Amino acid sequence: MVNEYEIKKQICDIGRRIYNRNMVAANDGNISVKLNDNEFLCTPTGVSKGFMTPEFICKVDAKGNVIQANPGFKPSSEIKMHMRVYEKRPDVGSVVHAHPIYATSFAIAGIPLTQPIMPEAVIALGCVPIAEYGTPSTMEIPDNLEKYLPYFDAVLLENHGALTWSTDLNAAYMKMESVEFYAQLLYQSKLLGGPKEFDEKNIEKLYAIRRKFGMPGKHPASICLNKDGKNCHNCGACGDDYKQFPGYQYDFVGKECSSKETPAADAELVANITKQVMAQLGLK
Repeated sequence: MVNEYEIKKQICDIGRRIYNRNMVAANDGNISVKLNDNEFLCTPTGVSKGFMTPEFICKVDAKGNVIQANPGFKPSSEIKMHMRVYEKRPDVGSVVHAHPIYATSFAIAGIPLTQPIMPEAVIALGCVPIAEYGTPSTMEIPDNLEKYLPYFDAVLLENHGALTWSTDLNAAYMKMESVEFYAQLLYQSKLLGGPKEFDEKNIEKLYAIRRKFGMPGKHPASICLNKDGKNCHNCGACGDDYKQFPGYQYDFVGKECSSKETPAADAELVANITKQVMAQLGLK
């Protein structure tokens, strides 16, 4: 079992990655790791994530109360949203919050990431909804986030940034990279005249591959509550009848989409099977 000091070093390493990839500016962003049901390590407030060392890292309990912090450091003011994820998702071992440029631009524009444009994004992320705006450091963000937690492993935060979570620190960070890469490709393809989306048949093939590999987490997959049985990436048939279900969101053209849970993604595993996916779809 990895000791706490090593985990603190890993948090600092991920912080540098986030900073060096321009996913945060100045003191933005925060990272946390679950040690056990009542102990969590997290980054401090008011510190650049690119220049942290292990003594910067704080330890809190399940309520966000400080267990240990060195003088001059206190937990991130955003720890509340991390704690809500851990509370509602006991399978989660780490949470990452950042402000990646493209994904945050979509969050500011009020556009969720729902278009099925590449195998990795369909398999690993599914749709990435937007959690309604909440004032930073208040309970508004975790309260607005909660309804998405049973169905997704990544969300955009309206006018704020992105939040990802997974089984461990590296997987949670990789999911943040995947969200940003997806957003960038979607943005740039729109400049070239609009992306060519997968049709329903090819999306179902991708979902089948996902189920076959038993990937961890939560993902809409093909269990969707649309009237015509369409999946969450082609949800033009959704309507007001489905507002009763938690986790519904809007697609790119403003139509409503509903979703249920199914197993979710491991970014490294997705990378390993990409060639197989492309071959099955005839997209070499």
